[in-house]
Amino acid sequence: MADQTIVAAALLGVLEGLTEFIPVSSTGHLLLAGHFLGFESTGKTFEVLIQLGAILAIVSVYAARLWQMAVRLPSDRRTQRFVLGIVLAFLPAAVVGVLAHGFIKGVLFESPLTICIVLIIGGFILLWIDRLPLKPRYEDVMDYPPSLCLKIGLFQVLAMIPGTSRSGATIAGALLMGTDKRSAAEFSFFLAMPTMAGAFAYDLYQNRNVLTADDALIIGVGFVTAFFAAVIVVRLLLDYVSRYGFSLFAWWRIVVGSAGLLGLWFVG
Repeated sequence: MADQTIVAAALLGVLEGLTEFIPVSSTGHLLLAGHFLGFESTGKTFEVLIQLGAILAIVSVYAARLWQMAVRLPSDRRTQRFVLGIVLAFLPAAVVGVLAHGFIKGVLFESPLTICIVLIIGGFILLWIDRLPLKPRYEDVMDYPPSLCLKIGLFQVLAMIPGTSRSGATIAGALLMGTDKRSAAEFSFFLAMPTMAGAFAYDLYQNRNVLTADDALIIGVGFVTAFFAAVIVVRLLLDYVSRYGFSLFAWWRIVVGSAGLLGLWFVG
């Protein structure tokens, strides 16, 4: 295996960890970067499977809180309602992801032009939402009603289109329905756990017969670098968005999408 492939896998892993939980589309970034680096993974599995590193990053940061929830779950109604909300928010993407898996991986993942356009459009939408004079009704994820969680889950379905951003879709939907910025980002963290774990398990199952030892090494490198990069982002993001909002990430999307279009125009 060429050393440059390992280096590319490590760089893409860092990119995954840095972008998974901010509203810029980690998958879109990975696919674009892989396109211009000439990086090809078997069945486009690398881009999905290294998300396990980002999942474990959330689990490590929220370990104490998750343990407290597990202890309280049998008897505490507030915790039970929160877990129900996460399940309801997870279901729409789970159903659509299974039904449209072939189309998503075989068509949408193969279109860098679509990714660039969606990045730019999503950036302008995020700028618009960030500047709306919204008045939050919910400031704690534990107080989100199940109906609100389900609606946020419907927004997450939009993230099946590479370039949309799973966190961006859920955060935008939550803000439009009355949450504050910090709790919207935190709910996106919690929702990421079952969503990304499910995507990992399903994609691994679908490609179990085509993956090789070389694929496992590349995925392992990406997984490790994604984990450490994601830990940094998870620890810093909530305080940042509470203070500054999402405009930086909106402009990031616009710049990356525009640069991608120029790259496609000149390089192909």
